[in-house]
Amino acid sequence: MKSTVLTTLTTYFRESYEEFKRVTWPTRNKAIKLCGIVLSFVLVSAIFVAILDYGFNMGYQYLLNIR
Repeated sequence: MKSTVLTTLTTYFRESYEEFKRVTWPTRNKAIKLCGIVLSFVLVSAIFVAILDYGFNMGYQYLLNIR
């Protein structure tokens, strides 16, 4: 059983390495541009969620103060 696991792992890593060599990597400029797009989207999403959180918090506080 031990040799089967070792053989399977060895085969997996060998095939992964071969696949890794076939990957088409982006250029440095393309990677920077894509990273900027992702970070911008994350920032806009975080601001949107923060505004929603603030609005829900204000509504909740308003409901708690109604008597």
